[in-house]
Amino acid sequence: MTDALDPRHSPLHDLHVEAGAIFTDFAGWLMPVRYSSDLAEHHAVRTTAGIFDISHMAEIRVTGPDAAAFLDHALAGLLSAVAVGKAKYSLILEASGGILDDLIVYHVAQGEYLVVANAGNRAVVVEALRDRSAGFDTTLVDETDALVLIAVQGPVARDIVAQVVDVPEMSYYSCATVGDILLARTGYTGEDGYELYVSVDRAADLWRALVAAGTPLGLVPAGLASRDTLRLEAGMPLYGHELGLDILPVQAGLGRVVNLTKDFVGKHAIESGPAEGARVLVGLTSEGRRAGRAGYPVMLGDTEVGIVTSGALSPTLGHPIAMAYVDPGAVDPGGGASGLDIDVRGSRVAATVIPLPFYKRGA
Repeated sequence: MTDALDPRHSPLHDLHVEAGAIFTDFAGWLMPVRYSSDLAEHHAVRTTAGIFDISHMAEIRVTGPDAAAFLDHALAGLLSAVAVGKAKYSLILEASGGILDDLIVYHVAQGEYLVVANAGNRAVVVEALRDRSAGFDTTLVDETDALVLIAVQGPVARDIVAQVVDVPEMSYYSCATVGDILLARTGYTGEDGYELYVSVDRAADLWRALVAAGTPLGLVPAGLASRDTLRLEAGMPLYGHELGLDILPVQAGLGRVVNLTKDFVGKHAIESGPAEGARVLVGLTSEGRRAGRAGYPVMLGDTEVGIVTSGALSPTLGHPIAMAYVDPGAVDPGGGASGLDIDVRGSRVAATVIPLPFYKRGA
């Protein structure tokens, strides 16, 4: 009998075992952390393509006549302005303005949306949405257990996906239903690519077909380790690192995500703003090979003025990068020399503040 505390397996688990994956427990799921090497998988996504199993993400379908009005109330963004076939990055806030989760919302069809949340926040998001649906003519269904999410990311992603799926012309942050697949031109790597939502019973065949089509073009299976360095280079926040209940969107550089022209849960706190002196998210770069990691202090002289939330030696750029929350008076938001150091296990490493993201495709 399986222990209730054992991590869940993706429906694609056996395929990952066959491919030689090394696994890690992530948000209650046993997911591939790497197949070959973190660097090889990272570079494949930047130069050709990588395929990711991200079935641990949570999917909640929202339908009904009041679906758009409900989402406007429940989330910080103006979802009623999103056209059918488009997607929007948004936030779900608590009444205090803190971030419960960051989400992508797809407008799948008239009166139908798919809300995608982080794995670790599935229960919190489902509960919050259900609580906030009172008074709206809408239906919420948690479809996480019925769907598999596969991402193909990289410069040749379209060439690969188009061999398996009839890919329509799609702009970035668009979606389309193609047969029994919801195809979305979205991702979390800083590269162009697609995310494919498919039923559990079809998932293994789809994965095999994508791998067969992509292998001659340089596609490799990629795990969570490379996904993390890719999103870090792209300056994309990760819940539990850059985002959390103690963070207001403006502190994380996400003020643009909030639409104050309508009422929503957390609006009053957002209008009041963060406390004076609240730390703000910045990008930091340094020389050498020693990278600041999550939890490392950021110092100005002998004073701790911040904390690293994510950091790594950038595989693409070849030097250490980090995101950190720092006291607003300690940095020049426009970048340049800042006089800051990261305390890397007792040694000081000089750090320079630069605007995010660290990497843009085509740049």
